[in-house]
Amino acid sequence: MSDDIDRVSDHYGATGLTERLKTALAVLGPEEQRLKPEQLATLDQFHTRGLAATAELAKLAGITAGMSVLDVGSGVGGPARFLAATYGCDIVGIDLSEPFVEAAQYLTGRTGQGGQVSFRAGSALALPLDDGGFDVVLLQHVAMNIADRPRLYREIRRVLKPGGKFATFDVVLNGGDPHYPVPWAKTSGESFLLSVAATREAIEQAGFATLVQQDDTAAAKAWFAELRASGPPPSLNLGVVMGSGFADFATNLGRNLMEGRVGVLTAVFEAVPAKS
Repeated sequence: MSDDIDRVSDHYGATGLTERLKTALAVLGPEEQRLKPEQLATLDQFHTRGLAATAELAKLAGITAGMSVLDVGSGVGGPARFLAATYGCDIVGIDLSEPFVEAAQYLTGRTGQGGQVSFRAGSALALPLDDGGFDVVLLQHVAMNIADRPRLYREIRRVLKPGGKFATFDVVLNGGDPHYPVPWAKTSGESFLLSVAATREAIEQAGFATLVQQDDTAAAKAWFAELRASGPPPSLNLGVVMGSGFADFATNLGRNLMEGRVGVLTAVFEAVPAKS
């Protein structure tokens, strides 16, 4: 398992990321200028359909003001900042990549949200958090990097309050082997896709009941088609985070969706009481 984690960590190494972000953000004004979370949405929402997907998942999960929310695999913190600004909730982000955590802290400083949003480096398989502390846990485009799904979902269940919600938005295996590289993996060695049925089974066995399950593959295809039709990407794009090769990775994800090799699952689950 440690080899799997090492490969994933290497994929998200992002050397010099914070300095790249400082350079890229100069187009928005001087370093001391306060930024709004939505100004960063083209580079800090590291998943299909970007900010729209985060907003829809939050609504399905029933996030409201005052809730304690955990974002597992928080990347550079875009969803956490958006949710804190939109709902007034307190959010903790956990990510395996220390450069991502450093970048998330920097960007959160630029938006002035340090009082509501915090980030820590850690593994989703051993969350550095106490039991039962969160009302909602979000997982967006993360599980495909994790081989030990039962352990992942047990950890999420552990940190949720009884009756808490687990909301996931992830790529799933649909049919046929995916083309690589893709945004989450350069090779199949870092990719651990499951089908919708296998994903739901693993989650329910970890102590959850299904509340919502929807297939968002068609919406993801439409999003990719719109991106292709809109011409060159904005200067603030995910390539700033993942490097110049990211455009090819994203192209392959779009191809895999169009060819029916992968799909996109949105689902919300409720933490059920443990059996005595």
